[in-house]
Amino acid sequence: MTTIATKIAGALTGLVLLGSTALADPVGRYTIEGKGPDGGVYRGTATIEPTGETYRVTWLIGGQKWVGTAVGNDEFFAVSYRYRDTTGVGVYGKDGDGWTGVWAYAGGTTVGAEKMTPR
Repeated sequence: MTTIATKIAGALTGLVLLGSTALADPVGRYTIEGKGPDGGVYRGTATIEPTGETYRVTWLIGGQKWVGTAVGNDEFFAVSYRYRDTTGVGVYGKDGDGWTGVWAYAGGTTVGAEKMTPR
């Protein structure tokens, strides 16, 4: 298993043990770099804001505003997201002072990858 997959698996186990309460958090503003399931590279920004026990995640990528709802803690977060009629899910693990994750479109069979670096 790859290092990021191992971190994500561990983080998911932690969430199950801790319940859905957010402990510490991924709140902040980030520069993002990623590679979509089709292999295309993208860049943009993301903002994560607290909304009670969840977080609102907003990505700005190529003039498109993607919005999601996340749960997690200081080690990982899982997010569902939407842009118009496109939806999907992502899981991110702590990577230094940023986050690294994988994501997929709803119904997808391949994954993309993304790195969030604090701005």
